[in-house]
This record gives sequence, C-alpha cells and structure tokens, in this order.
Amino acid sequence: MNDPENVVREAILYERIAENKVQCNLCSFRCKIAIGNTGRCFVRKNIAGKLYSLNYGRLCAANIDPIEKKPLFHFQPASKSFSVASPGCNFRCGFCQNWQISQMPYEQKEIRGQIMYPDQVISAAIQGGCKSIAYTYTEPTVFMEFCDECGRLAKHNDLKNVFVSNGYLTRDAIKLAAEWLDGINVDLKSFSDDFYKRVCKATLQPVLDAISYIAKETDIWLEITTLIIPGENDSEDELKKIADFIVTNAGPEVPWHVSRFFPNYKYVNTKATSVETPERAMEIGKAAGLNYIYVGNLPGGKAESTFCHSCGKLLIERIGFQVFANRTVKSCCPDCHTKLAGYEV
Repeated sequence: MNDPENVVREAILYERIAENKVQCNLCSFRCKIAIGNTGRCFVRKNIAGKLYSLNYGRLCAANIDPIEKKPLFHFQPASKSFSVASPGCNFRCGFCQNWQISQMPYEQKEIRGQIMYPDQVISAAIQGGCKSIAYTYTEPTVFMEFCDECGRLAKHNDLKNVFVSNGYLTRDAIKLAAEWLDGINVDLKSFSDDFYKRVCKATLQPVLDAISYIAKETDIWLEITTLIIPGENDSEDELKKIADFIVTNAGPEVPWHVSRFFPNYKYVNTKATSVETPERAMEIGKAAGLNYIYVGNLPGGKAESTFCHSCGKLLIERIGFQVFANRTVKSCCPDCHTKLAGYEV
C-alpha cells in the first residue's frame, strides 16, 4: 500500500502472443497491445511485456444505492448495495449517461479516483447496512482485477456481488466472475449491428452470446435493460426482436427494463423518449411471452411494480427506486402461489 498514487496490478486473463505484444482476453475486443500501449479501454497497458491494470482500486464513485437503481428488481428487493466504479469503458456510446467517468481515460487521458482497497470497500458496505457490492456506473469488465479481489472477499463476508455491464465479456471472463458474481444487469442496447458499430463502436453478437451463456450456463441472476432512443432503436420491429431474443435465449422469467432516454453527452439534440414508446415496448414484450417488464425513468407509473404473471396480483409495489410493499409469501404469490422469479425475493 506504499505510494498509492501509483497503484497498479498485473492484469488477469491475458496472454503473450509475441515478444513485445500481449492479448487481453477480458472483453470481446481481445486487444492486441504492444509494449507502451494501452487497449481500447485506455486503462490496461503493456509494460515491459506484461499487461497491467492502471485503474485498480482507483474509485471515481463509491455510494450506497438501493439495489433497484441498478436496475435489479428481482434481486434482494429493497436492500442496499454499496456501488463502486473505476474510470474507463470499452464502448464509446454517444448517449452515455455516465460519460464523465466512463470516458475519462479516453476523453481526458487521465485516470482519476480515490484509492480504496477491497477490505475498505467491504468494511464500508457492512457499516452502511448493505447486502451487496455493485460494480457499476462504468464498465466493470475493465476493472475486473479489483472486482475479482473484492468479490471474493465479499463472499467471505456474506455479501453478494452484482454487475451492471454492457455485456461484452468473453466466456472466460464470465466463467471467472461466476465464481463470485450473484447478479448482473446487461444492457442490450439494440438488436442492430449497425447501431452497435455506429453508436457504441462495438458489435452486437458478443453481447447476445454473453447473455445466452450467462442465462444457460451459469447461476448468475440476469436482468436486461434497453435504453430506448428516439429514431435509433425504437421501432416496433426492433423491440420485437429484442423481446423474442430474451424469451428464446435467456428465458421468459428474465426481467426486461425498457428505459426512457434523456438528452446527454453527444446526443444533446435528440429528443427525450415519449411516455408512449416504453408502454408500447411493454405490450410487445408481453406478446412475446416475457413475464416481467418494467419501464425506467418514468417515476410513479404502474410499470415500476411487480405483478404476478399468472393471476395479476400486485406483489412488489415501487415508486422510483423505493419499495413500499413486498406482498410475496416465501417468494410466491399469496393468491395463486406462483413462484416469483429472482434471487432472494
């Protein structure tokens, strides 16, 4: 812990592919990085033939949040989660809501944050009455070394771990995280490869592959979010493709959060999403066979609460991120006894 301003950690999941070059295998870009260079996230650098994480423990955010803010509606409802982030992202989403920290290493060529170590995060979470650690706000894949150490220590202290991710993890990264990760919300930003290439500077298929693998091959609780942007990903055809994919490849019990967009970052001239669009997405999701669909960024609406998909009874009543009532009995509907899908609900 000497000289904390220069804390670095040797990276995990990388390999040497040439005398002066390494390949990072954490995300699906699989950057090939020569000595002295960084990957596209700008926080992983080849130093003398070894790959190092430059943002280890350098937290640009550390807050206590309701778990519903992630959003995770079927994971320990009404609990608190200690949320942490380090600067950096492997995407370049023009509509990013947290661009000041996610794009800091790219835009400002800086990696700023207060040094915290896993034991300090765990202590802060316990003192704050939290039931989980959330790796969020930026992309957790690019600070996986810290997530891995913190996640394992959290498990030893009866704390759960959750990710909020763009879903660009490799299968190896998912397997690693599955050893301690309990829940994840993946952004499925569109069902168009053109959208991913043009708006996020990425591609669609790795996200679809990650969602399918998490749902079918791990015990990680999964929820999916789509931020609906007017004129970009709001057509009925695209929303139907997303809903159909979730049902077929993740399962009808995976919650789908459709969120309203508000102008930000490079999309300041794009109008906010209408109220009607996410309501239409809900109907499309229901028709596709999804059991749980929620509307985000529309406080006070009925679509924030959880209803029994069998009999329609109100089970978990929410306004914003606050839970006012959880009427389930042993995670089941008190009327028809249908089980509510989720993790410790």
